[in-house]
Formats: sequence, C-alpha cells, structure tokens
Amino acid sequence: MSERTSPPFRADHVGSLIRTDALIQAREAAKKGETSDAALRDIQQKAIREVVKMQEGIGLKVVTDGEYNRQSWQTDFLLKFANVKLVPSKTAMHFHTSEGGNQERRPPTLQVAGKLGRPAGIFVDDFKFLKSIAKATPKITMPSPSTMHFRGGREAIDETAYPDMTEFYDDLARVYREEIADLGAAGCRYLQIDEVNLAYLCDPSLRQHVRTIGEDPASLPKTYASLINASIKSKPKDMTVCMHLCRGNFAGAWVAEGGYDPIAEMLFNDINVDGYFLEYDSPRAGSFEALRFLPKGKVAVLGLVTTKRDALETKDALLKRIDEAAKYAPLDQLALSPQCGFSSGIGGNTMTIDDEIKKLELVVDVAREIWGAA
Repeated sequence: MSERTSPPFRADHVGSLIRTDALIQAREAAKKGETSDAALRDIQQKAIREVVKMQEGIGLKVVTDGEYNRQSWQTDFLLKFANVKLVPSKTAMHFHTSEGGNQERRPPTLQVAGKLGRPAGIFVDDFKFLKSIAKATPKITMPSPSTMHFRGGREAIDETAYPDMTEFYDDLARVYREEIADLGAAGCRYLQIDEVNLAYLCDPSLRQHVRTIGEDPASLPKTYASLINASIKSKPKDMTVCMHLCRGNFAGAWVAEGGYDPIAEMLFNDINVDGYFLEYDSPRAGSFEALRFLPKGKVAVLGLVTTKRDALETKDALLKRIDEAAKYAPLDQLALSPQCGFSSGIGGNTMTIDDEIKKLELVVDVAREIWGAA
C-alpha cells in the first residue's frame, strides 16, 4: 500500500488538543487583568512548542497548534469579522451523552449587524508561528462559513446591509478568500474547514430546527456547498483543503445523530475539497455505505478513535472497522484519525493528556500496520 506524502496523511488528527492546566490558568488570569497579553502569548507559545514536539514524537506527519490560542473553535475566528457579534440564542440545542442523558444548551448565535469585512488577518500570525517551529506539515483549522448562518438564519442577518441573501453569501465567501490567500502567502499548504451544519442536516430533529429559522433543509446543503466552494476557489493550487464533519462536541456529548447518507453524494462530489474527516466512532454515525460515493482522488479519513471518552480502543477492533469501510471505498483512499478534536474549547474534557497521547499513538500504530506508514 502506498505511503501518502501529502495530506491528509494515513495517521492524521482533527486539530484541537487538551490544554494544560498552566495554559488554562494563564487565560483566566488574562481575563481578570492579572496577566498581560504579552505574557499570555509567551505562555501560549511555550505550550505550543511542547505540544508540537509531542505530535512529532509520536510519529505524526501533521502537527497543529492544538488551537491553544483559542477559547473556542469557532467564535475566535468569526468574531474577528467586521460587524459580527454574539447575541443570545433563541433556540436550544440538545446534547446527548453515552449514558442516555440529554443536556439542553443554548450556544450563542452570531448576528451580522452590517457589511462583512476583514480588518486584519485572523489566524495568519498563529500559522506563521506554528510553521516556524514545525518539522512535520503544519495544519491550520477554521470554522466553516456555514457557521455564520446556521443558528440564526435570515433573521440574524441585517436586512439593511443585506436585503438580498446572495450578497451576504458573496461577502462571506470573499472574507474567507482573503484569509485563505494570506495563509497561502504565509506558506500554509494544509487547511481544514470544520463543518458541523451539514452533519446536523442529516438529523431529522435538526432539519426541523432549520424550518423554524425559515430555511429549507432540502436545499440548504446545496447552499452551503456552494458557499464553501466559493470560499476556497482561489486557494493556492498546492494547498490541500479537507473538511471535518462534526455532530457536536462538548464534554463527551453530541448534538446530531444519523449517518451521512442524506447528503453523501453531494458531499463527496459537489464540494471541492481533497478529503473528509468523518465521525465513525459509534452507531450514531451510521454505516460506511455512504463511502460508496467517494470519487477517485479524494480521501476519507475515518474517525474511529473516539475523543468522547477515555477508554482506549483495541487495535483489532480498529482493523476490523477499516476492513469493513474498505468494502465501500478503496483502502488506498482511506486514512485514520480520532473522531473529533480533543478539546473544542477551554475545559469540558473527558480524558487526561496522557489518555489523549495514547489515542494518537494508537492511530499511528494502526496506520503503520495497514498502510505501511503513518
């Protein structure tokens, strides 16, 4: 089996990693004004150096900064746009747990209060630092542009600034293109878009939510696909762009359930990305049958190692699952990763850093056994 010399790699991971206690304490101190921004940056960079060494030491060919500079996987990016703010959510999201629990949470909604813009680079400096210390391929992650729309819909978009939603989507894609262009100029050749809403649209209960915000759950996936394509259309030719499809991740809980089947053909063939990080760690993710739509030239990274609990999967179980997936897509178009990030925000972790390392080591070990290389 051939070794992958470009991303996504046979052993890969979604991006976020568990923050150290020292890093969490430093962020809290900075919020209270007890630590300067410069001191916090020094602490963050020290922690990033250490977590990059950890990833490289395990044998991963990809490294991220663990999202150590972020409070949240999404708002740290989207709130840097001009005229975007947080407002209380009018709708509740129900987070499910493996114990059968159902936690109601109301994540804040993003409101667009005027014309979108990008006053400055958002994650560009973060990437430059990561690249400067990495020996392996550095990857940067960002939330999908659909995140700016999904929770609030038309009502959350200022009608004076955007009387026509087409203009809103055009501006949103333009801002993404500006950020991606600067990342490309800084040397970024591996970008991941974290997309939750397409996975949410596979869940009947969340399709009903879409109707309550005045959208059509049958047509919205196509709208988001066009938006993503417009956002990445000017990327450097040698930049790999992958998409992570997430069903929600907080303290071991999730929001959406159901397989990728309702959107699989569109997802794999109409969105112009190179690979897909797919959650397949439990029955809630459905079967591998959706992989039959994966076209030649694209890679499905199977998220078989869960980040929602600390129990370590067995190698035999992972090998069996990959064999099962290979019935629907060629083994050479498959790879392995954890199912999600280990820490989508500050806190809410279900395992220790040692547990996290064991899971990443397992991913590398299994990839080497199957494909001959990580």
